Amino acid sequence: MARESESGLPIEPVYGPGALAGWDPAERLGEPGGYPYTRGVYPTMYTTRPWTMRQYAGYGSAAESNARYRQLIEHGTTGLSVAFDLPTQMGHDSDAPLARGEVGRVGVAIDSIEDMRVLFDGIPLDRVSTSMTINAPAAPLLLLYQLVAEEQGVAAAALTGTVQNDVLKEYIARGTYIFPPAPSLRLTADLFRYCREVMPRWNTISVSGYHMAEAGASPAQEIAFTLADAVEYVRTAVASGMAVDEFAPRLSFFFVARTTLLEEVAKFRAARRIWARTMREEFGARDPRSLMLRFHTQTAGVQLTAQQPQVNLVRVTVQALAAVLGGTQSLHTNAFDEALALPTENSARLALRTQQVLAHETDVTATVDPFAGSYAVESLTDALEEAAVALMRRVDELGGAVAAIEQGFQKAEIERNAYRIARQTESGERVVVGVNRFRGPEDERYQPLRVDPETEARQVRRLAELRARRDGPAVDRALAAVREAAGSAPGTANLLPPMKEALAARATVGEVCGALREVWGTHVPDDAR
Repeated sequence: MARESESGLPIEPVYGPGALAGWDPAERLGEPGGYPYTRGVYPTMYTTRPWTMRQYAGYGSAAESNARYRQLIEHGTTGLSVAFDLPTQMGHDSDAPLARGEVGRVGVAIDSIEDMRVLFDGIPLDRVSTSMTINAPAAPLLLLYQLVAEEQGVAAAALTGTVQNDVLKEYIARGTYIFPPAPSLRLTADLFRYCREVMPRWNTISVSGYHMAEAGASPAQEIAFTLADAVEYVRTAVASGMAVDEFAPRLSFFFVARTTLLEEVAKFRAARRIWARTMREEFGARDPRSLMLRFHTQTAGVQLTAQQPQVNLVRVTVQALAAVLGGTQSLHTNAFDEALALPTENSARLALRTQQVLAHETDVTATVDPFAGSYAVESLTDALEEAAVALMRRVDELGGAVAAIEQGFQKAEIERNAYRIARQTESGERVVVGVNRFRGPEDERYQPLRVDPETEARQVRRLAELRARRDGPAVDRALAAVREAAGSAPGTANLLPPMKEALAARATVGEVCGALREVWGTHVPDDAR
């Protein structure tokens, strides 16, 4: 009897040649680094160098996070990934009433250039690739990063990294949006154009399926809704007057890696194939880099358990292996204690060591795409591709990603799948070790990381001192220029240069976002009206 995959697709007990009858490897696989990129976006993949090892970190103050970054770099991290606190993600300063109790809790608080300067103190930004998980306020945070790099003497053209900048998935699954969809998409297109001209090595967006997966999306839903969002971004940029090959090579993606290794490998391979075909056939992209689905992967936080947390070390290892076998370009491995609290220094180091063992002690880097031609994996790849394309077609029938979001389509589909998973777990049909089977005594010795309760008060004092020292009239003039640009027609004035001027004058992230709120308003979902 066939088992059911995470996407509800059958997984047969045995696969043979009949499963791939009529299957053309030249069409479905190609060569590594060649269309349709099923086997990976680069010809040699990890045989010449491993993936970028990122560790997502950030908590409390900029100084505390800087210390953690230095430790990670010392232990072999090759790329930083910044976690911002909720007020920063929502475009609020640390002294805003809505920020109370949340400052520095789930990430680092960044209010101004002074905080960004401390965050990267002593870290050479021309030699470190930085990923920033920030969406609605992506532009001001990127500009702060550029300003600090310039203070270090690093030209913007030398900077490498990624800003998530994916607001559409916020409306679907996460909720840290600020502005309505239309101006949010305009800001995204402006960031594309700015980076093309000023920061050409920067990845301008990381279209994220990870957060949809954390909300309950199946693998098929994850890639379908992520790629549908990406199509919307490409259409927006093209409509603003940019040629597809001017910006598409810098698009990137962000996916989850679950413990269901075979389906995850198939998911990544199917996603690459769908994206290559979409870019070539719908948008007429000719630059091979525009066809490549390059992605970062994070192991599945939603699958970590507070019960028997050390078992999460095993889960994360399997998830990381799935990402590597699936051809990821960079990887973050979750710490085993993240279901309980922010990672400790020890648990973060263990998470990094997991990647290093895979890269240097196993043979998975010895050959490109070792599952190519596997009856089981190729069958699963085809099935996932078919399921994802059907969902993407449904999104298009509803009018595209934004129209489907406004009708609640993606959210309802994800919630339906999350309910299916919850029912299976409650009934015991889906085994979760330590939760509904193989329970055991809990380890009471674990001590979670605790954020200093004085962090918020210190951050509020820093803000007050900043406002007292800066040139207030200059800040007011700069914010007025931001509002004026925001009120202009899309495509006539790029918002990022006036925003950079305001931030350089010591305007805060909250003040810049507030200037945009005055012009654009804020997004209010239908169920909150």
